Amino acid sequence: MLRKKLPIGIQTFSEIRREGYYYVDKTPFVAALAASGKYYFLSRPR
Repeated sequence: MLRKKLPIGIQTFSEIRREGYYYVDKTPFVAALAASGKYYFLSRPR
């Protein structure tokens, strides 16, 4: 079984897709958060 590479240090989504890096699409999760009507703090690692 081939493992996908982790996109450590990769800055662009296009490069993640083009080079076959591992990523998780959390779009449905964001929609559920917006529909819940509560406040959330979403931090982004730098």
